[in-house]
Amino acid sequence: MYVTTTIPYVNARPHLGHALELVQADVLARHHRRRGEPVRFQTGTDDNSLKNVLAAEELGVPVRDLVERNAAAFEGLRRPLDLSFDSFIRTSGHPGHRAGVERIWAATRHDLYQRHYAGLYCVGCEQFYPAGPCPDGHEAPLQQVSEENWFFRLSRYRDALLELIEGGRLRIEPAGRRNEVLAFVRAGLADISVSRSAVRARGWGIPVPGDPGQVVYVWWDALANYVTGLEGGDYERWWVSEKRRTHLVGKGVIRFHAVYWPAMLLSAGLPLPTEIFVHDYLTVDGRKISKSAGSAADPVSLVDAYGVDAVRWWLLREVPRVGDRDFTEGGLAARADEDLANGLGNLVNRVVTMVHRFLDGRVPEVPAREPAQVSGAVHEALEDFDFRRAAAAVWALVEAANRFVDQTQPWRQAPDAREVSLATLVRACREIAVQLEPFLPTAAARVAAAVRGERLPRPEPLFRRLVAKVDGDRLGA
Repeated sequence: MYVTTTIPYVNARPHLGHALELVQADVLARHHRRRGEPVRFQTGTDDNSLKNVLAAEELGVPVRDLVERNAAAFEGLRRPLDLSFDSFIRTSGHPGHRAGVERIWAATRHDLYQRHYAGLYCVGCEQFYPAGPCPDGHEAPLQQVSEENWFFRLSRYRDALLELIEGGRLRIEPAGRRNEVLAFVRAGLADISVSRSAVRARGWGIPVPGDPGQVVYVWWDALANYVTGLEGGDYERWWVSEKRRTHLVGKGVIRFHAVYWPAMLLSAGLPLPTEIFVHDYLTVDGRKISKSAGSAADPVSLVDAYGVDAVRWWLLREVPRVGDRDFTEGGLAARADEDLANGLGNLVNRVVTMVHRFLDGRVPEVPAREPAQVSGAVHEALEDFDFRRAAAAVWALVEAANRFVDQTQPWRQAPDAREVSLATLVRACREIAVQLEPFLPTAAARVAAAVRGERLPRPEPLFRRLVAKVDGDRLGA
């Protein structure tokens, strides 16, 4: 599986919405690696945006400095969020990106032409709209733009795109998003502008081959990262030969990924992605999390306050497959307390304590591990890109083990029966560690260490409880 995230603008530091997509992609990558399948997980940053240029101007710093600083912040999410990406592409600095964009431009040259264009432009979305306001909620007024641009004959690819999507060669999930794309394509496709004036772009971006007065439209440039990030034999291995080429994207960029990008690839004669999963938004007080709206919950600060397990678990356990999800720090802490501290942590602590109390820490002969039904349920859910259902399937193991403790009450059993019960519980905890690893790799490692070996270490708390602080909604240890 070749799994990718979108690459965000770097006009500011990352927010929790970016973390959602990264964590979802990480779960897919870890899950399929655990199944013994080859996986490449790629993410990165979209550096060549007018949005980045304007942000640098506002701050009074060189564009390159702003881009480098904020791109490093995105790449730096690897450690605090426990991410396992294999490659990270920065479009302004990756050695093969510009050449790759130029190759795609040349391969689509038969579908490119120049004409004058005038319309309303949203810098936040980096796209034109027929009227305002911005449908994605950017508050800045749309700009009236009139200039000579290069255009791509998107209109040629209506029937080909319908055939791909209706026939299932390009899978779009959830179904509602697939229907949205189909409706858009069926209504007819207009040709799209794929370049911008170099003057308006302040000279920032990739020049149009043979036309230095224009720069390649940032979305054309950015979408190419999925192939330009694959160097040498990696392109043949992961984009040509790999059976699953999976994009995770937010609903605000669905047309770029499910319409424009496949049409570009068809024009260039290149393989297409095989599946696109579209997630909805995280919100704060009902408003989309964004930098411009002042609701850009910082994932690094959240990890510092609550730990990576609590942050990843909220994103996976609380965010639905369909529909926006409102975020509060209180909700994050409550979910962590209920599931991690009171559920899993309490279970492992009880089991290890009983093994020490009744068996001097010696692990009774543990029955051979059998494939757990939960493994199939997790896989089925992740094949459907339903991360919340997958997390719930893992949690069913925790709940079943806690019920087993309450029902059997090993401390009341005769010694032989108690050994059987404790052996069963140790096996259950080990299985939980295995199944939990793609979701919470750090927590899974702690659980595994607590129940590993022939003699267990002394019990220690696995999760801290998060309690309300005086300063409003922020919670801490």
